[in-house]
Amino acid sequence: MNKQKNKVKLFSFLRWLGLVLLVQFILINISAGLYAHRFSYFYNDPSVVSDYSKENIFEKTWRLFTGPRFIKSTVHEFPSFSYETINLTTKNGLKIEAWYAKSDSTPIGTVIMFHGLSQNKSSKLSEAYEFHYLGYNVMIVDFRAHGNSEGNNTTIGFRESEEVNLAYDYVLNSGVKNIFLWGSSMGAVAIIKGITDYDLKPSGVILEMPFASLQSHLRARVRSNGFSGFPEKPFAFLVTCWTGLERGYNGFKFKTDNYAKNVNCPVLVQWGAKDHFVLKYETDKVFNAIASKNKKLVIYENADHESLLENDQLQWRKEVEDFLKKNND
Repeated sequence: MNKQKNKVKLFSFLRWLGLVLLVQFILINISAGLYAHRFSYFYNDPSVVSDYSKENIFEKTWRLFTGPRFIKSTVHEFPSFSYETINLTTKNGLKIEAWYAKSDSTPIGTVIMFHGLSQNKSSKLSEAYEFHYLGYNVMIVDFRAHGNSEGNNTTIGFRESEEVNLAYDYVLNSGVKNIFLWGSSMGAVAIIKGITDYDLKPSGVILEMPFASLQSHLRARVRSNGFSGFPEKPFAFLVTCWTGLERGYNGFKFKTDNYAKNVNCPVLVQWGAKDHFVLKYETDKVFNAIASKNKKLVIYENADHESLLENDQLQWRKEVEDFLKKNND
C-alpha cells in the first residue's frame, strides 16, 4: 500500500514538475519573441521610451519580460560640404536616403559609407570629411529603418546588403569605377554580405568592428546590459531564433565569416582592443575567413566600440590613407 502511495506521489510530483517546466518554457519563448521584435523594430514616436528611473516595480517587471523599446535614429547634423540628397528604392519599395558629395577637384574615386545599428549617416560625418579631404567623392547611406530612410524593421545587416548594392550600382552607373566601401559594425557586416549576395567588385573595403554573427551580437547586447536580467547564452540563442522567424530568415545561418569567404578585393579590417561589443575571437574569425590575400588587420589599443577615427586620428589617417593609396586603380 505504501509503495502504491509513493508511486502516486512520485507521479504527481513529476507531472507537477513537468507542468512547471512547460509553463516556464512557454513564458521564456514568449519573452524571447517580444525581445526579438523590439530589438529589430524602431519606433517613430520618442514618447514610447519612458524614463526608467520613474518606473514602479510592475513597470520594471513588464519591461524585463517584454524588452526595452528603441527609437528610430534621427539625422542631427548635416555636411558642411556641398552635397545632393539621393533616393534609392529597395525591391519592396522602401525609400533609402543617401548624401552624395562630389570632390572639389578631379576625384580619385568614390567612398560609399555605411553606419552601424541604431545610427544614421550624420553620425559618420567625421569619417566622411576625411575621405572628402583626400579627394574622393563621398556617399553616405541611411539603412532602412534608420535616419531619413523608410521602414521600421531592421534585419541587423542581413537584408541591408541590398542598400549596399543599390548605392554601389548608383555610383558605378554614374561612370565612377574606383569605388571603395567603408562600414562600421552592422555597416561592415552588410558590406561583406553585399559582396556575397550581389557579386560586387569594389576596389577595396574598409571594415571597422564587424561582428561575427547575429547570435554573437545578441550576446554582446546582454553584456552591455541592453537586455539586463537574462543569461547570455540561452537568451542569445532564443532571440536569434525568434528574430529570424519574425524577420523571415534563418538567424543561426547569419554568420559574417561565411560571407567573408567571398571577399576577394583588398581589405582593411580595424578593431578596438577594448571593444566590449565585438570581441577579439570574432574579429579574428571574420578576418581569417576573408578570401583576399591582400588584407590587413589593425588594432587600436585604447578604442572601444566607437569611432576609431575620433579615438586615434593619427593612426586612423595613416592606416586608411596608406590603404587607399596602395589600392587605387
